[in-house]
Amino acid sequence: MEDHVTTQAVDIEGKQIPLDQLIAAYRQQRAEKKELKKAVRKRREEAQLKPYQAELIKLQKHLEDTQQKMIILFEGRDAAGKGGTIRRVARYMNEKHYRIVALGKPTEEQRTQWFYQKYIQHFPHGGEMVLFDRSWYNRAMVEQVFGFCTNKEYEDFMKGVKGFEKDLVRQGIILIKLYFSVTKEEQARRFERRKTDPLRQWKLSEIDVQAQERWDDFTNAKYHMLKRTHSHHSPWTIIRSDVKHKARLEAMKVILNAVDYTGRDENLDYVLNDEVVISGARELEIMEAQRAQNGKFTG
Repeated sequence: MEDHVTTQAVDIEGKQIPLDQLIAAYRQQRAEKKELKKAVRKRREEAQLKPYQAELIKLQKHLEDTQQKMIILFEGRDAAGKGGTIRRVARYMNEKHYRIVALGKPTEEQRTQWFYQKYIQHFPHGGEMVLFDRSWYNRAMVEQVFGFCTNKEYEDFMKGVKGFEKDLVRQGIILIKLYFSVTKEEQARRFERRKTDPLRQWKLSEIDVQAQERWDDFTNAKYHMLKRTHSHHSPWTIIRSDVKHKARLEAMKVILNAVDYTGRDENLDYVLNDEVVISGARELEIMEAQRAQNGKFTG
């Protein structure tokens, strides 16, 4: 039957074109149209970000002029979209006045130091912005879930971090804490893409492979982190990040709304999308309602 299908042909302008060749051409055309639509959508989304990226340049200039210091923490599960957002936030800014810090696992020497010491050495000077791609909250999430720290080290951190951050804010540092929240299904899809895409395979780590298996453990760790470290002086802001473009746009708005900077374009919409941006306090209420209804946290 298969041989019969592959030998069939269609007459097109007097030429006999094999049916399987036409099918292959049709599929290729559909794939090309799909890629074109994707490219057009991406260009449109990047264009939507540009006015806000221009505002980030103004914000950066304001920090420089006033010698203020800003720290932005990007936290969340693996594949939640932290890195892509950081790249968009910093894309057009002056490289002399911002730094992106992504620290690896501590060295043996760092293990003997005060816990915050390896982070403090990367803190901003006057007029500078530092974006942490994961931060000291590694201790509350990854280290706690995988047993990379002792229970005492975890408890010491959880008891002391609010005081540490309160002191930072008291000394004039603008501290923004963003937690990127992705669903289990979307995280799985992104991991699968990392497995098959040679340009993304480097992102896939052994911990990533276990992230889905330890989903509930990470959810519990997230709840306790928010419960014990969300405060008036250093609140958490949750970014729903299943749709990357919306997450990036709303994260930019959160950053821009944190400072009353000079030259703000009042024609832009800075109102936060409440389906994407959730306060840490509200997220705790949502998670507690989930637990009451389902017997456990679900996201």
